[in-house]
Amino acid sequence: MTHAGPCLWTPLPQGPGSPSDRYKHACCSCDGHVYVLGGRASGCLGDLWRYSVVCNEWAELPCNGDAAPEELEEHSMVAHEGLLYVFGGMLDSAYSKWRHPLWVFDVAKEKWVNWQRKPRPHQTRVPANRKGHSAVIMGSAMLVYGGFVDMKGSSQEFWSLDLGTMTWSLLSGGQQGTGSPGPRHSHSAVAHLGCMYLFGGLKGLREQRDMWRWSSTTSSWTSIRTWAGPPRLVGHSAVAYKDSMLLFGGGESQNSPKNCLWRYDFSTQSWGQVAFLPGSTPPEKIYHCCTGLGPSYRSGSVRPPKLADGRTRPFKNKCFPAPLTFLGSEGAIELQTLGPARPPRDRTETCLTFENKAFRRQRDDELTDEDEDLICHLPDLLLVLGGRPSSAPGPISVWQMTLTDS
Repeated sequence: MTHAGPCLWTPLPQGPGSPSDRYKHACCSCDGHVYVLGGRASGCLGDLWRYSVVCNEWAELPCNGDAAPEELEEHSMVAHEGLLYVFGGMLDSAYSKWRHPLWVFDVAKEKWVNWQRKPRPHQTRVPANRKGHSAVIMGSAMLVYGGFVDMKGSSQEFWSLDLGTMTWSLLSGGQQGTGSPGPRHSHSAVAHLGCMYLFGGLKGLREQRDMWRWSSTTSSWTSIRTWAGPPRLVGHSAVAYKDSMLLFGGGESQNSPKNCLWRYDFSTQSWGQVAFLPGSTPPEKIYHCCTGLGPSYRSGSVRPPKLADGRTRPFKNKCFPAPLTFLGSEGAIELQTLGPARPPRDRTETCLTFENKAFRRQRDDELTDEDEDLICHLPDLLLVLGGRPSSAPGPISVWQMTLTDS
């Protein structure tokens, strides 16, 4: 297992042009941008925002028309080939009984598309509206597990949506047995090498800390038993990173949010808690969203262009007192993520400041070719957006995490 060194946490203050702080929302990354949809503040929200990490700027996108969703909470949103797929999260009403809770947003056209007009085989069964489920992209399919379904409670249905034909298939959903995670909501899930990994959540009214793997090869679930690992968690968030899964935050209740970052190694099937640098304390969050940017994060990342000799063109990072080392330096962009703000008064004091030369561009003009080039060469960053406790009615909480390997 590659041991994780200490990580750097940095708050990214947001201005008045940012979305309001929220929780139980959905987010994903696509083409170097982060998209945030809905959630709860003082009430249920129905807005869609795009965040440019390069420019540290937000833009509100249209969220109206027949093809757009209404207010949503505890829904899912995943990206695949320039489209955002949103599922579930509708408020219970007579309207939700007949409308299929699936929406598609075209990133390039910046509009919601009426996917139901696409020709597809007739099907009589589709998943009902639900909240707190998980959704991942595997190949050309979106896999959806569990969720809380109206008066029925936690669901153990496992659905697959073929994104080519927009056809649903029920992979499993029969009687509860020992060979599956069972009814579950407010859990997390990631995809890695043809497998889906699921952790924690609520099983009925009881918090869980179990780990499950579904194999697309055998179409079966396997319980992964480990001696160490995260405690019972709900409302946490997980992403795939290199050959591992990063899991952040959550808690046993919304009144007990945690700020622990855990790393699960897929090859060794072992957990390790990731330490953070002195003076770099992550926020305590629950019902937040995490998304990864950069080549080491599987979902939503842009594949970095290669140099003439075939090598990937990376950022060159400087991280003090723990340096990051990346291969190569030709054409690299200097990104100083951590440095001394002033000489420390003694050896025990660490004074940190965020000096991001690539992201903090002091210009108000449109995105240039150079900016678009930066998007393709983003370093590996984990963003934590929103969550409880919230700063309502203030702007959305955004934190950045840079992980080092020792």
